[in-house]
Amino acid sequence: MAVALATAGLAVALPVTHVAVFHDWYNLSFYWTLELAFLPVQVLLVTVILERVLGERERQAKMHKMNMVIGAFFSEVGVEGIRRIIGFCGESGDFQQHLAVDLHWGAEHYQAASRFARGNACHFEHDALMLAELRGFLLQKREFVLQLLQNPNLLEHDRFTGLLWALCHLIEELAARPDVSRLPDPDVEHLKGDMRRAFNLLVIEWLNYMEHLKKSYPYIYSLAVRTNPFNPGARVVFGDKG
Repeated sequence: MAVALATAGLAVALPVTHVAVFHDWYNLSFYWTLELAFLPVQVLLVTVILERVLGERERQAKMHKMNMVIGAFFSEVGVEGIRRIIGFCGESGDFQQHLAVDLHWGAEHYQAASRFARGNACHFEHDALMLAELRGFLLQKREFVLQLLQNPNLLEHDRFTGLLWALCHLIEELAARPDVSRLPDPDVEHLKGDMRRAFNLLVIEWLNYMEHLKKSYPYIYSLAVRTNPFNPGARVVFGDKG
């Protein structure tokens, strides 16, 4: 407020001083009228530039917060969820071949991996024990996933929100079945469909997140590569041969 008042005071005082010293109303009014003629254009340019700069800064801040939330999701649920669900997949070797992310992957590798993930329809094999273990794991993470759905930073991220909804649905389906060891075949097939939907979205978002880490956080990317759920030979400890 003080700066605005000082600026307004100078805007009035300087012309008055000019007239008092030089007694030149003509030139003052001429330049004043000229400035007023171009004022709308100046205001428009300044407004557009400021809006663009501030908008880009706000967008980057939202992206940063959003990626932090996505990172927390994969650390808490996503990576282990992929590792557990891939156990049902009869073609897990294909995933290991196409999604063996390493430190040297570039944009072309991620594009190829994304094409594979979007076009692959994994055939799930039923295993009652693994399904019970998956149910136990997801029920433990139920509250965490529901809290993420309430996070305002994710409102504009439709893909990731879709993943959370698919995962929530799978959790609710499993929670509604206290005993998954003796399910009829039609019910097993229904659960396989829910698992496949959640798994496909998990893989796609995991690849997007890994590429983001590669560009922005190499040290976190290194750990993510060493915990790659699609690479059974991945080791957190450097030099560990397993």
